[in-house]
This record gives sequence, structure tokens and C-alpha cells, in this order.
Amino acid sequence: MRPLPRLHSGCDFPPSCEALQDPNGLLAVGGDLSAQRLIAAYRRGIFPWYEAPQPLLWWTPDPRSVLFPDELHVSSSLRKTLRKNAFELAVDQQFTPVVRACAASRGDGIGTWIDTEMMAAYSRLQQQGLAHSIEVMDTAGKLVGGLYGVSLGRVFFGESMFSAVANASKVAFVALVSLLRRADFHMIDCQIESEHLNSLGARSIKRADFEQRLRLNIDLEPGTDIWRLPATSGGLL
Repeated sequence: MRPLPRLHSGCDFPPSCEALQDPNGLLAVGGDLSAQRLIAAYRRGIFPWYEAPQPLLWWTPDPRSVLFPDELHVSSSLRKTLRKNAFELAVDQQFTPVVRACAASRGDGIGTWIDTEMMAAYSRLQQQGLAHSIEVMDTAGKLVGGLYGVSLGRVFFGESMFSAVANASKVAFVALVSLLRRADFHMIDCQIESEHLNSLGARSIKRADFEQRLRLNIDLEPGTDIWRLPATSGGLL
């Protein structure tokens, strides 16, 4: 097996065709988590993932899990949950708590890939208006679910989500799709296939198809002032 390209100065990545021939598509190793490098990576459909003591690893899966906003599937049980108005919604009000909750959501005792360096990197993107969080609170105002990711052009790159109570992460995802539809976003990058996201309408497409769609949408301007949601989950219906 050929050695992986090691990233040094600059933000150039090898072409995706050089990724390892497995569904996860490991592409390169090293580099840093500067805002400049992260933006360059996302524009190419590349994202970081690693766990200590691993070095920083960069991935471009084939196939790629995506959700097209018009293909969102809301089950009858989820609709009932939304109608109950048991959740309050917000955007970008608790970005750091959402990221921390995503980091703590793994219960296997072996840690998480969202370490302090990763948290700091996405906080820098949030300060630049490029990373966003969807927050779901119970009626007492306690954060019980949410997600975060990166928005470039008319593509949203989902990073992680969490649920402290049943269906809270699904409510966050429905809320995200609701606001992305208003701004005519083309797709949500879900990265790796999961049953959870498939149940909401995500599907896998070829990496080449994903990259073509990315090129067509990454430089399009989204609508202005799009990051607003109704106050409660019932307003999503």
C-alpha cells in the first residue's frame, strides 16, 4: 500500500482519486486545523477526523452520504413529536455547548474525535460566520439536543449531532432543513451513511457526483439572514 500524502505548509490537498480504495476514503495525514485549511478542505469535499494518539487524518468517502432538502422524510411519529411543541428552538445561541455535548455523547469510555483542538477550530469558523449550530431545548430551557456544521455557498456540511432525550437530534435536523430550504440550499453533506440519517431521507451517491454538485453550489450566495427558526418545534410543520 502506498504511503499517505503528508500535508505541510499551504492548503493543497491531493486529488480525491488518490484516496485509499475503501468506503471511508482516507486521503492525507498531517497539516493543521486552521480556518484557511478547513475551508480549503470543505470546498473540496474533504473533512478531518482522528482520535488520539492518531495524527490528523483527512477523508473523502466514496460513496458519500447526502440529504437533498426536498427529500427530507418526516415520519408520522416525528410529526406527532413536533406538534406537541415540547421543544424550543434556537440558532447559534449555544454553539460551544452544542459542540461539547456532541463530544460527550459517546458513552463507550474511549473518548471522542471532538477534542479541545477540534472544538477550538470550529469555534473559529463560527466566529467567521461559517459554522452554525441548531439548538433544541425543553420547555424549561435546558439544552437537550442539537447539531453543528459548516455552511459554504449553498451546501451545509454536517459534523455532529446529539440527543439527551428521544427525538431531539431529529427535531434539530428537521429545523436545519427548514431553514436551508428557505435559502435554496442544494444539499447537506452527511459524510458517512448511518441508519439515523437514512431514516430522515439521506442517501448515498458516488463521490464524483458529490464533487460535481459541490463545484456547482459552493460559490453560490445563500439568502441573507437565513439563520432564523420558529420559537417552537410546532412551527416547523
